[in-house]
Amino acid sequence: MNNNKIIWLTGQPGSGKTTLANLLEQKIKTQDSSKHVVIIDGDDLRDITTNKDYSKEGRKKNIKTAQKIAQFLFNKNFIVIVSLIAPYRDVRESFKSLVPVLEIFLHTKEKRGREHFFVKDYEPPQENFLDIDTGLKSEHESVSEILLSLDN
Repeated sequence: MNNNKIIWLTGQPGSGKTTLANLLEQKIKTQDSSKHVVIIDGDDLRDITTNKDYSKEGRKKNIKTAQKIAQFLFNKNFIVIVSLIAPYRDVRESFKSLVPVLEIFLHTKEKRGREHFFVKDYEPPQENFLDIDTGLKSEHESVSEILLSLDN
């Protein structure tokens, strides 16, 4: 796997971000145990930073914190997987203009019990992203597609 990008999983709650992040980590480590993989998960990040503000400003602060950590770790040659709702397209696009990012938009029409946590003003990506409907593809098919995109 040629990992020259930060892997950024975005989408509404229940779309598979955390599940795929964990599977990606396992797959990458299985392929090469010398790789150092770090997952930056939105829930974990909020616990560490004690940012429980879910307003637009609070969300943007959380996203920007994740971006700073991701960029730092990427510059230290870590494989960085970010699993974050990150609902604001402009914040994601701004980051993609600074560092190499594979943005992966995860979504599904399946009901998974997380719909009450949906972000009403979520803005799906419009350019330069990988689109995966996790209701139509298995977890392993999704991981394979992500890894294939990293190699291209």
